[in-house]
Amino acid sequence: MAHQQNPALYHVYIDGFSGAGVHFSRKKGTFVPGSPTNALLVQPPFREYHLIDLDRQKVAALREMISDRPDVHVYPGNCNSILLEQVFPKVQYEEYRRGLCLLDPYGLHLSWRVIETAGKMRSIDMFLNFPVADMNRNVLWRNPEGVDPADVQRMTEFWGDESWRRVAYTTAKDLFGQPEKEDNETIAEAFGKRLHDAAGFNHVPKPIPMRNSKGAVVYYLFFASQKPVAERIVTDSFNKYRGRGAR
Repeated sequence: MAHQQNPALYHVYIDGFSGAGVHFSRKKGTFVPGSPTNALLVQPPFREYHLIDLDRQKVAALREMISDRPDVHVYPGNCNSILLEQVFPKVQYEEYRRGLCLLDPYGLHLSWRVIETAGKMRSIDMFLNFPVADMNRNVLWRNPEGVDPADVQRMTEFWGDESWRRVAYTTAKDLFGQPEKEDNETIAEAFGKRLHDAAGFNHVPKPIPMRNSKGAVVYYLFFASQKPVAERIVTDSFNKYRGRGAR
């Protein structure tokens, strides 16, 4: 992005669920850099960084880490409102600003309004973790009538409407008269179509499944952009890891 000079663009990094900047790796038995730390090391650097987290202890750790960086802005609170009200307005297409936004929710804690706004703005590329583990654990039950209404509402807010019901279940019934649930890949594919058709991202490559140590899919990592060159770069990167069972 930094190579574009006519006109030159002002590049912004945005992390909606930034954490403390480091994570403890059980596999390595030590702390490893988190997404904000890695973003701060990118060369050439972004012009601005906007880091958000709901946990005030993590926010305090972030602020301590970047105390000498006036280009880094840290926000405590709910990213759904902070992104829409404070951060996205700073990345206007007409002002030649462009953003790379990472959305790695802890579960179904993201509003579709954020995703759709990013797509309609045309100035933001987005990495998004699609939390199928939380969906399966709390919403996409074989007996949907038993799901807590609050979890149903979280799913609807994340998806943007109630069309997820038609996607998640087939018209076929099992031996107990319950609707058959679709597989994770089918649900993720339908969400990718929403990123393109409803949110307005022109380029949405096939996501990569992210697995835990037991091989179960926890997230699907999506990328969404307006630029074909961005799609090609990310697709090449995804394909390097797709067959390795990325963790």
